[in-house]
Amino acid sequence: MGADAGAPLEQEDVTYCARHPQTETVLRCGRCDTPICPRCLVQTPVGARCRDCANVRRLPTLDVSPVYLARGAAAALASGVAVGAAWGFLLGDRLVFGFLVIIVIALAVGWPIAESVGIATNHKRGPTLQACAVVGVLIAYVVHNLVAGDAALQQRDQSGQIAALIAAAWAYFRLKA
Repeated sequence: MGADAGAPLEQEDVTYCARHPQTETVLRCGRCDTPICPRCLVQTPVGARCRDCANVRRLPTLDVSPVYLARGAAAALASGVAVGAAWGFLLGDRLVFGFLVIIVIALAVGWPIAESVGIATNHKRGPTLQACAVVGVLIAYVVHNLVAGDAALQQRDQSGQIAALIAAAWAYFRLKA
């Protein structure tokens, strides 16, 4: 046994977190050397950082401000009315189509609506813009029925409903983050 056997262990300097002054910590930011507690720690590829040095923020593509949301909603409304009117004029009343034609119709309805929302919002993406595009497809379906001379929502229009569902899914996934 050496001379150190009975000596107390040397204690590390204990400091307090810069954001939580009541929390003791021995952790420090790897960049600015600010004391941080485990609640404040942000693990980055180059080590532990404080929130300021980690520079945590949302991707610009997913950062949808109220202005962009309003632009996306307006684009969904306008394109939904335009696409629905074209769908109603070109294809008329409930025609029975094969499944492949229904898919083509759905893509022809969903793509321009999702694209118009994307263009109006500077190609931003996210759940709120996905909802705008889906509502735009539903508007297109209702406008299609009205232009074709039917009630707004048809109960026996399986082809149109399937096309609207596929179009809504296409528009939804087109704007997925």
